[in-house]
Amino acid sequence: MAAHAPARFLAALAFLSRLAPARVVPEADMRRLMFHLPLCGLVIGLAACAPAMLSASFGLFAASPLIPAWLCVLLAAWLTRGLHLDGLADIMDAAGQHLDPERFWTIIKDSRSGAFGVMAVALATLGQAALLAEALRTAKGLDLLALPWCLVFGRSCAVLLGRAGRGLARPGLGGLFLSGATNGAAAWALVLALGPALAFWPLATVLAAGMALAALCALLRLARAVGGLNGDFLGAAIVLGETAAAAGLALAAQFPLPHP
Repeated sequence: MAAHAPARFLAALAFLSRLAPARVVPEADMRRLMFHLPLCGLVIGLAACAPAMLSASFGLFAASPLIPAWLCVLLAAWLTRGLHLDGLADIMDAAGQHLDPERFWTIIKDSRSGAFGVMAVALATLGQAALLAEALRTAKGLDLLALPWCLVFGRSCAVLLGRAGRGLARPGLGGLFLSGATNGAAAWALVLALGPALAFWPLATVLAAGMALAALCALLRLARAVGGLNGDFLGAAIVLGETAAAAGLALAAQFPLPHP
């Protein structure tokens, strides 16, 4: 099984981003991809945030941090093909129009985006850019690694939501993915989301965890109300988790603590 771990990681990376060649993933392997979400977030985050981290290292855009912050959000959306933003839009469209389960899932399956979905994506992306700009304003040295950490944190939130709502999984691709939300996957997600971050950015991590917990609880209540949980819920959890992490960094920037 261990010998197949790199192949499964690449399969997960290909499924979630443009950073690996597209491939057909067997059903048996699809059930194990959830474990690799946080590490995929690290790779995607490093790729998306590299220009901003480099520019900050050389003191570029110091007076205009919104520019590299916006570039981070743009690259993340492009690298992931907008997959997670689409999930957020679908959930907000369906929840904003009807909580009747049958109507909710009919709207989820509609490929068109409504007003609630468009507003949710606009607010999320603009909010992430503004929050990351505030984090960049004071970030130096190792603090710059907090930017890609936001993407690790977001994908860890999806794993935790999947574990909490695994019994609500609906049939289909999302259900296969959710079947991999095991206790081990959830524990690994917690380690990657909180372990190193607590050492370097303790206040930001605590703030992010509190906001993410509120968002995940809201998504879980919604899933129970409509009788199901699918990949769109996971996408929404990723975007909301990323936003919570960025908000934690921005808030913590107002109260800088000395490094341990």
